[in-house]
Amino acid sequence: MGLKSFLKLVEIKTKAASMTPFLLGTVFVLYRYQKFNWVNFLLMLVSLLCFDMATTAINNYLDYKKARKTEGFGYEEHNAIVRDNLSEFSVLTVIVILLILAVGFGILLFLNTSPVVLILGIISFSVGILYTFGPVPISRMPLGEVFSGFFMGFVILFLSVYIHLNEGALVELIFRNWMLNLNFNVKEILVLFLVSFPAFMGISNIMLANNICDMEDDWENRRYTLPLYIGREKALALFQVIYYASYLDILLLLVLNILPVTTIPALFTIFPVRNNVSRFLKLQSKRDTFPVAIQNFLLINVSLILFLLPALFLR
Repeated sequence: MGLKSFLKLVEIKTKAASMTPFLLGTVFVLYRYQKFNWVNFLLMLVSLLCFDMATTAINNYLDYKKARKTEGFGYEEHNAIVRDNLSEFSVLTVIVILLILAVGFGILLFLNTSPVVLILGIISFSVGILYTFGPVPISRMPLGEVFSGFFMGFVILFLSVYIHLNEGALVELIFRNWMLNLNFNVKEILVLFLVSFPAFMGISNIMLANNICDMEDDWENRRYTLPLYIGREKALALFQVIYYASYLDILLLLVLNILPVTTIPALFTIFPVRNNVSRFLKLQSKRDTFPVAIQNFLLINVSLILFLLPALFLR
């Protein structure tokens, strides 16, 4: 398998969905807590990237195996296995290698931090696999938007902050005299949830836009996603509301002084985001307008990262 085919198989361009919350959490931990651990940063980066690529490859492989409709953009051009005529053996080999790397670096991260990382890692890995694998994958149910948004938007950001802090700063797991105690810093966890909200919502909307574009194909392939349950009109309305909720969240973070004033310009991304939403409302096409969901996600969240950076020096 060539490099070009590999990058297409793992859809390397979509890795921004996991890397952006990771980088946002990294910049935020520097701003709010003034802490940073290079070793933990690199371990999580490699584990996260490998696992994200593995789950995408699994999804493409299962779509290839289960496809009932074998024509159209989503099948002939989007799936690297079909486009590049890849052998099943080479695809499965890539998946296994990526999973081994993800687990290996994840274990090293756990050994360098705390059992909390191990527990969240196991849960995240399980959800990631079940998202595309099993008798009823999560991606084929009306829960895909919630699961993808929560785990990729919030959990990734939470871990990207947690790995830099002392044990007990956010969550503390204590086992003593056969008693297991789990303590939470509710205030700081709530802060991280609010900070992660635009990423949470943006990733959910990427999934929602994808499912809206694929409604006809999903019906034929028996993928009963959220738009098929609520209908196209309500799904499009939800698509709009999610973005505006993200901007209300950013405004709240500014009012509460959780985000610095340097991030105020991020609010002005609402104008290109609104234009992109209008384009998507007029036409829902995987080829032509689906990318606006990715653009909106990056516009909102990358702007937060960039405008947080000056605050690091001011602080």
